[in-house]
Amino acid sequence: MTTPSPQPPPAGGAAARGTRVRGTRQAEALVTVLGNLSGFHSAQDIHAELRRRGERVGLTTVYRHLQVLSEGDAVDAIRDENGETLYRRCVTGGHHHHVTCRSCGRSVEVEGTAVERWAERVAAEAGFVDVDHTVEIFGRCPDCA
Repeated sequence: MTTPSPQPPPAGGAAARGTRVRGTRQAEALVTVLGNLSGFHSAQDIHAELRRRGERVGLTTVYRHLQVLSEGDAVDAIRDENGETLYRRCVTGGHHHHVTCRSCGRSVEVEGTAVERWAERVAAEAGFVDVDHTVEIFGRCPDCA
């Protein structure tokens, strides 16, 4: 399986603030590790896996690259029940949602058409435009139930 090179985010994203993922060895190693891990993992877990593989990369660099990749839709980012951000290589392009098992961490991508309409309606009623949102859904998967 080939892994795509990290791409800079679209205009107005992290690149506009001076942070972007370049085609560095560290960035390539991060994308490779994400492609080999299943499920969502913390930045600390990803950093530990990079170090285990002999990569010399700092935790701050891992956080920076994950942030840029998530803003560019190359990486899914969710918050667990404790508020920690977890990452995985994005399987589906564009905006989407996940249902994540509280017990085993299994995650399934789901359509969120009703959520999208609700978010737009609520924001419009408050006079907001150019709306973005985050929705995290947790439960127990069939295997853990």
